[in-house]
Amino acid sequence: MFKRIAIVTKPADSTLRSALDAALAVLGRHGAEVLLDHLSALDAPTTGPQRASGEELVANRDLVIAIGGDGTLLRAAKLAFPHRVPVLGLNLGRLGFLADISPQQVTQGLDAILTGRYCSEERCVLQCEILRDGAIFATQIALNDVVIQRWSTARLITLNTYVDGRFVHTQRSDGMIISTPTGSTAYALSGGGPILDPTLPAMVLVPICPHTLTNRPLVISNNSCIEIDFASDNAEDSRATADGHPMPILKAGDRIRITRHADAVRLIHPSGHDHFATLRAKLQWGRSPC
Repeated sequence: MFKRIAIVTKPADSTLRSALDAALAVLGRHGAEVLLDHLSALDAPTTGPQRASGEELVANRDLVIAIGGDGTLLRAAKLAFPHRVPVLGLNLGRLGFLADISPQQVTQGLDAILTGRYCSEERCVLQCEILRDGAIFATQIALNDVVIQRWSTARLITLNTYVDGRFVHTQRSDGMIISTPTGSTAYALSGGGPILDPTLPAMVLVPICPHTLTNRPLVISNNSCIEIDFASDNAEDSRATADGHPMPILKAGDRIRITRHADAVRLIHPSGHDHFATLRAKLQWGRSPC
C-alpha cells in the first residue's frame, strides 16, 4: 500500500495550510513516511516532515499527493511520471477536473484511500519534440496539451500540419492546441474543442482563432504522429508550450513532432469516482441559467 509519500503543493494559497495540516494528520496516523515539496516550506509546520525537491522528492515514493488545483497536479505528474509513481489530487482550485478531493473531504477521503478504498486509471501522455535541421533540438512531455502559438507578435502565424506523413492543411491563426483526452476539458475546451472521454485512445487538434470560417477541431487516433512546420512569417515570434511550460524559441523551418508517449500517468481517485459526475458538477450541466 502507500507508505512512502511525497506532497507537492501550490506555493501560496489561503486554504493551503488547513488542507496540508489535515493531510499530514491522516498520513501520520497511518505511519506514512512523508517528504514535502520544498516550495511548501513556509506553509508547513516547523516540526513537520523533511523537505525535498525535484528527483529527490519523488524517487522511491509509492504515491505523490498534489494539494492545489489542476495546475499543481500537472506539476506533480511531471515529477512523478519518469518514476511511474501514481498521483492523487486534493483540490484547492476553481474547477479541479483532475484534483477531485475537496478541502472538506481531505480527512475522510485520504483515510479511505490509504486503507485501499480507491480506484485508479491511466492517462495518455504526449511527447513533443522540436526538430531543427533534421535533428531533435528539444523534448518535453504533456499530460494536458501541447500549444503552439504566437508569442510576441499581434500577427497571425502560418502552420503546415501533417498527420502520419499526410498533409492536412496550411493554417493562418494564433496557433494550435494538440490535446489529450485529459486536456480536452482545459484550454482545448475554451477553444471550442470537444470533451473526450479519458479512456478514448485519441488526440484532438484545436485551432486558435483561425482566419477561416470553415476550420473545425479534428479528432485523431493517439497512435498518430502529428508534425507541424512553421512557415517563414513570424516563426521567431512563436513558441510551443507543454502543459504551460515554454519550450525553446522557434525558428523558420523548425518542425514540431507530437506523438503519444509509451508510458502513461496513473491517477488515483476515491472509490466510486465518476467522470460524468465530475463533468456535471464542474460544468453545471442541468442547472437553470437563471
